Amino acid sequence: MLNVMRKHAGSWMIKFILGAVILAFIPFGYGIYQDRRDVEIASVNGAPILYDEYNRVYNNLIVQMRQQFGEALNEDTIKMLNLKQQAMDRLVEERLMLAEARRLKLKVSDDELAASIADIEAFQTAGAFDARRYAYILERNRLTQEDFESQQKQAMLVAKLNRLISAGTKVSDAEAAEWYRWNNASVNIDYVAFSPSTYKGIEPTEEEMRAYFEKNAEAYKTEPELKVRYLRFSPEAYRSKVELSEEEIRQYYDTNESEFVTPKTVEARHILIKVADGAAEEDVEKARKKAEDVLELAREGKDFAELAKTHSEGPSGPNGGYLGSFKKEDMVKPFSDQAFAMQAGQISDLVRTRFGWHIIKVEKVNEGSTRSFEEARNGIRNKLINEEARAIAREQAEQVYDVTFVGEDLVRNAQDRKLTVHETDFFGRATGPAKGVREPAPFANAAFQVNEMEISEIQEYSDGYYILQPIEKREPQIPEFESVAEQVQVDLIKQRQQEKARQEADQLLEALKAGKTMAEEAERLQLTVESSGFFKRNAAIPKLGYNPELAKASFGLSANKRLPEQVFEVRDNYYVIQFASRKEPTDEEFEKEKDQVRSQLLQQKQFKTMETWLAEKRKNSEILVEESYLQ
Repeated sequence: MLNVMRKHAGSWMIKFILGAVILAFIPFGYGIYQDRRDVEIASVNGAPILYDEYNRVYNNLIVQMRQQFGEALNEDTIKMLNLKQQAMDRLVEERLMLAEARRLKLKVSDDELAASIADIEAFQTAGAFDARRYAYILERNRLTQEDFESQQKQAMLVAKLNRLISAGTKVSDAEAAEWYRWNNASVNIDYVAFSPSTYKGIEPTEEEMRAYFEKNAEAYKTEPELKVRYLRFSPEAYRSKVELSEEEIRQYYDTNESEFVTPKTVEARHILIKVADGAAEEDVEKARKKAEDVLELAREGKDFAELAKTHSEGPSGPNGGYLGSFKKEDMVKPFSDQAFAMQAGQISDLVRTRFGWHIIKVEKVNEGSTRSFEEARNGIRNKLINEEARAIAREQAEQVYDVTFVGEDLVRNAQDRKLTVHETDFFGRATGPAKGVREPAPFANAAFQVNEMEISEIQEYSDGYYILQPIEKREPQIPEFESVAEQVQVDLIKQRQQEKARQEADQLLEALKAGKTMAEEAERLQLTVESSGFFKRNAAIPKLGYNPELAKASFGLSANKRLPEQVFEVRDNYYVIQFASRKEPTDEEFEKEKDQVRSQLLQQKQFKTMETWLAEKRKNSEILVEESYLQ
């Protein structure tokens, strides 16, 4: 394969963007470590799906969601997103598509495969495919070239079938115009808000509180708690076992050149006089004349930042045109070419880009530099030692995991290897252990998925690898009223405040339906009528936020039907709304965006076509899934 890659290294024309390739280089982070045992957990028309490939897809989804949600990603979010089912669905659909691609005798040639791999940025040096870097990265990720290229070829087959199925999808101008009008219509509503927190003086009696507690006793149950025994395999403990040669350090330096380069940057301000892309020549000339007048003022010594505040039509204008420091590739080419050819303090001639006419003032030039091998050596050495120590820690965890099943096996196997067995105090799912564990929340999430005295799969956290064993569980209990009386009082007051706010909101809506005006009724209630301002169908409502139910109701209103059927609850407040006005997009606006709209709508239709095809294939296929793996 590398011979094919070398042959094509200078002229790659075919470009494939394959999510599967990107995912191959995302390290496992959150949650469950990959189990490499070849256990069949599902089949599609007889084609098996193994546990290790399912777990790989699941972990990749976890990493993607971690990038999107950050620390907000927890077990509840994972369950809400149904990631386990998503992972299984992806594999089932892949099997269906691969089978169909083979039935249609679709092929991926060696040249196509080589081109797609060469186009992956991770395998490039200075923009060209680097065979040494390719081999090195696969080795660092413990992937053989054969396995990686097989996965890549399968992904490309799926992409070819997708294009074939979607090839007949078309979008007419009429469809695009209708879609554009529907998505870009905007509406403005008037509303009155009823906030429960404004209703004061609610003081429930103890009898009422006890009755509320009896009715809602389940809500006050204590959470289940666990006590967990665990082993931790810390990379720090294995650093001394790492043997690292000078050649390996040098190889890393040679195959990761960009890591040691600090690119040249320019710090600048600019003044932009806008010209629409494709504008008439007379408009271009008019804008140029305006820009020349401003340029003359700048060269006369007028304060450039003040000129930008007064004349610039770009988003940086109010900030004196300040753009900060930027690399050459950060800006459009004509702008960058000019800025990077200037010295600090210079003001450019007029520069034309697709945005209009620019005047650039360079404030500072930061020359680029490259750290030498000697300068980078110690940092590389530490990085490679850390990586290898982590790999050894993982291997040690695997060895223990492979011989540990239930009960006291964990303790015995730990003693045989002179490992320390740790034990937590009781903890809940929401909090995790109070001490001894660096990442208590993920630890708790994993522990609560394992039955008592069973062994967890290997968990990877920032400080190493863990094997967990829940050894004792406390079941939830309904507490005595006295121990939660304060919280019951808070909850009952909140409920009554909400009831009062809802009641008055309903009364206002009924009054409006009976012919009263919103302004008169709001004044009587000592409340304020506010306007949302115009918003689109699928956008957030100004001041109120994103609320699909309220937005849908708003677009159902008109001058002839000014009121909805109900009051709306948004973030604990209650809203009575009323139609104010509506705007439709113009034909001229559509013409400007027609090509982009058609492209976007075509993608949606192609996705729907593929979705329909897959649904039909699933219906007519034998799909068997071991459901216990999706719990």
